[in-house]
Amino acid sequence: MTFYTIALNFEDGVTRFIDCKQGEKVLDAAFRNKINLPMDCSDGVCGTCKCRAESGAYDLGNDFIEDALTDDEAAEGLVLTCQMVPSSDCVLAVPTTSIACKTGHQKFSARVTAVAPHHDAAIVLELEVDAAAPAFLPGQYVNIDVPGSSQNRSYSFSSAPGDRRLGFLIKKIPDGVMSGWLAGAKPGDRLDLTGPLGSFYLRDVKRPLLFLAGGTGLAPFLSMLEVLARAGSEQMIHLIYGVTRDLDLVLVDALEAYAARLPSFTFTTVVAEEASDHPRKGWVTQHMPAEVLHGGDVDVYLCGPPPMVDAVRRHFDESGATPASFHYEKFTPNAPAREAA
Repeated sequence: MTFYTIALNFEDGVTRFIDCKQGEKVLDAAFRNKINLPMDCSDGVCGTCKCRAESGAYDLGNDFIEDALTDDEAAEGLVLTCQMVPSSDCVLAVPTTSIACKTGHQKFSARVTAVAPHHDAAIVLELEVDAAAPAFLPGQYVNIDVPGSSQNRSYSFSSAPGDRRLGFLIKKIPDGVMSGWLAGAKPGDRLDLTGPLGSFYLRDVKRPLLFLAGGTGLAPFLSMLEVLARAGSEQMIHLIYGVTRDLDLVLVDALEAYAARLPSFTFTTVVAEEASDHPRKGWVTQHMPAEVLHGGDVDVYLCGPPPMVDAVRRHFDESGATPASFHYEKFTPNAPAREAA
């Protein structure tokens, strides 16, 4: 029997993955997987089960009324889960919380396989899960419990979905709780993780892509690039990687490897520090040529600290550049909370 994987992304950032049988409606599949998506009638009449399909192929049939879902709404990607029958894997944005649907976070554990410091800038952490690889969308993150404390920290996957080996790029923070633990971590140590989480993830690729990474905000783009490389994407992809100091430029070799695998992928690096000898100094907005915006026919993804995100948003507003879509995630080092849009 054919099954499709449906990612349900709730408005509180929790993502749950369910299997949907061929010919099965998403609402029925969710109930079978013990997730109570919003519904009243289940007959395409009330519109209570309306969600947004952000990727995938599906059929809505004709057994619903316009009061429940108009033609314009359907054209914009809105669906009724009581009528939606997938014909591929799909991602749905559910306009309510996971708790309201009687579900919540998923927890799993993994063991440390490698801890690799990059000067005083960052740490590459590699983990391996004992059971099946956790499902997530490229760009999402998990909360990792810091052993010996009551705290956790949020880190984006730098590895691709479907791999049992998980990768993370972690900013090294003096006296940081996780940085301190990682200084003594060794292969075989175990960590507890919660997720996946977040609404910052790669959507269907229908036009050129512009990736903007600030510091360890490079991590989710490594996950996205691996997915795009495996798919053999032919869309133009450009990444601008901005950091404060020369030493903060880490994993540039990984970007070079993706450029070799993906002929449509290019990248530039930018260093803000005035004393740097780097050929491109300043901010990412100063090194964003018009051609990478494709006249607005571009999907922009941005992950970096709040000042960078705010600066890019101002740049778009002031320059009149309006990308087809703009997805961003703000992160604050040493804090578990994140903001995405």
